[in-house]
Amino acid sequence: MRSAVRTNPTTVIVVVAMAAIGLILGYLNKARCAVAPFDASGRSTVFDAIKDSSVCYSDIQFLWLGRDIDNHIFPYIHGAITSDGILTGGTVEYPVLSGLLMWLGAIPAHTDAQFLLTSALILAPFGLLTAWMLGRLAGWPALLWSIGPPLVMYAFHNWELPVVASAVGAIFVMTLPMPLRRRAMLASVLLAVGFCLKIYPGAFVLPLIAYVVTGGIGGRESADSGRGRYDILGGLMVAGTAIATAVAVNLPFAVLGYEGWRASFTFQSMRQADLTTNSIWYWGLRHFYITDQMTPDAYTEAEANFQDVVDIASPLLVFAAFLLALWLGWRRAAVVGTYPWVAVSGSMLCGFMLLHKVHSPQYTLWLLPFLVLLRVPWSVVGAYLVVDLSMGIGVFKYFAALASGADASDEEFFVLVGVWGRALLLVVLFVLFLRARMRVPFPGDTDRADTPSRRPAATSLTASSGQ
Repeated sequence: MRSAVRTNPTTVIVVVAMAAIGLILGYLNKARCAVAPFDASGRSTVFDAIKDSSVCYSDIQFLWLGRDIDNHIFPYIHGAITSDGILTGGTVEYPVLSGLLMWLGAIPAHTDAQFLLTSALILAPFGLLTAWMLGRLAGWPALLWSIGPPLVMYAFHNWELPVVASAVGAIFVMTLPMPLRRRAMLASVLLAVGFCLKIYPGAFVLPLIAYVVTGGIGGRESADSGRGRYDILGGLMVAGTAIATAVAVNLPFAVLGYEGWRASFTFQSMRQADLTTNSIWYWGLRHFYITDQMTPDAYTEAEANFQDVVDIASPLLVFAAFLLALWLGWRRAAVVGTYPWVAVSGSMLCGFMLLHKVHSPQYTLWLLPFLVLLRVPWSVVGAYLVVDLSMGIGVFKYFAALASGADASDEEFFVLVGVWGRALLLVVLFVLFLRARMRVPFPGDTDRADTPSRRPAATSLTASSGQ
């Protein structure tokens, strides 16, 4: 996947400059909720009053309290989780590298406004780095990252920018002029770092392994994959590198504070599919369990049954979507000659976002790089941005209406447009990604599907589809 196109430097400069503007606007939007005066805990007194109605809520500001961040406690080492799911002793609900970023952002801060600012200063370079890499890889389409509404709305909603940079960095590394195994091992390190930030990039190691095992572009990049042979050792090296990186990052925390380290995973497993999760499970399946005519005892039992089903069905279906994407990628490779690991990664992400019990608004930042790099119709991209905007604004307006006791039917309509619009388009993108080529051609790219392959006809790997 070595790039045959040298992006115009002016294009990259514009993409990065526009991303800088988007990041500034994103901070200013969130900072509307973080102004003086502050109470004794350092919380802005306007936060709870306007965070939903003004659509300036951020997890960064919210989590200033409740996780001992304001007490500057080093994360995980002294932490735990109570039986009712309350995190204590500095543990946060995210993997360890995100916890470290949160702790670093809190060091100079004494109010939630200062924490938002220092966190934004830590996160912003990752957003610019992502813009630079996407600009180098895709040229002008990278403006989708820089000037699209998601960057303004979600850049500082949570700690997403580093994990997006790690995932894009893995793709970028795979375009560098070095041997396939070395590139893939470096990429697996970045994906493992992403796993230690927000989990999801770890899944992309699997299609990367398949790409290496099948010999890269047209099955010809690896010197260890000859006619009818697969580079099994190369695949094992990639897998081993990713596992070793994840273990090396997590092991110190697990050894020094096992209960606090484990508590972050326990918290996610205990989280319920409720009104705050924006998922198809809450807005779809739950209606088959809950009715308005239920007694309190019947409601409690039905809610528990619903959550039990989701706890089993959601991970099973996510894994099924992963396996389907990997298998369809293999089928695609038999036709076009190259295992489409970037496209398969994008489809796996679609499956996760659709079927996981939590679908936070900022997850759109995870998806944007794939919309930039893979050739899918701009009409689909535009439609996704519209329904995402419906959710990103509508859900907070909905919360504000519920809190005020006002009629929330109009706001609920926009939430439903967001929930079901995203769901439909994620299914569409799952399919489109697997058929897509990269927006910028790479050596071995071809629109033809009949180029001779080094492999036998039964597993024919012909010309590259652009991965």
